[in-house]
Amino acid sequence: MERISETQHTDSFVDLATEAVHTFVKSGRKLSAPKPTPSEMRGKAGVFVSIKKSGQLRGCIGTFFPTEETIAHEVIANAIKSASADHRFSPITEPELACLTISVDVLSEPEPCDEIRLDPSRFGVIVESGWRRGLLLPDLEGVDTVADQVAIAKNKAGIREGEPVSLFRFTVERHQ
Repeated sequence: MERISETQHTDSFVDLATEAVHTFVKSGRKLSAPKPTPSEMRGKAGVFVSIKKSGQLRGCIGTFFPTEETIAHEVIANAIKSASADHRFSPITEPELACLTISVDVLSEPEPCDEIRLDPSRFGVIVESGWRRGLLLPDLEGVDTVADQVAIAKNKAGIREGEPVSLFRFTVERHQ
């Protein structure tokens, strides 16, 4: 398939995610990973793809740990899921494509920590209690304290206040 750029963006991660969303929404097909794979996308990492429309979240799905053979494959898979499988939103439609902004967060390997070692402007957090896990990306508008960050992640995981949790922190390489 010939690669087309429907955006004037210059970040290769955002361009790939945007192309994956546009291809899927317009044709129902999954975009193939670029060949050769760009060097910055050859490794493996968890990736989150966030889609906003008029500044409001429209879809966000990602992986804590890598599930695909390369970061490029991870970006494509999560871009498609963000556009079509985020249970909080209906699937994105073709008329919406021109109004979307997409960001890609490539996650570092999570490391165990305690609340004292968290900083919501610098670190994302994973909370875990048994089989339940919740993740919150770093540097999100309106999330200013560690308590807020942990509470939101617990809520996403269905973990009640007062339940013991294990905490993990990670950094992201954010592409916008």
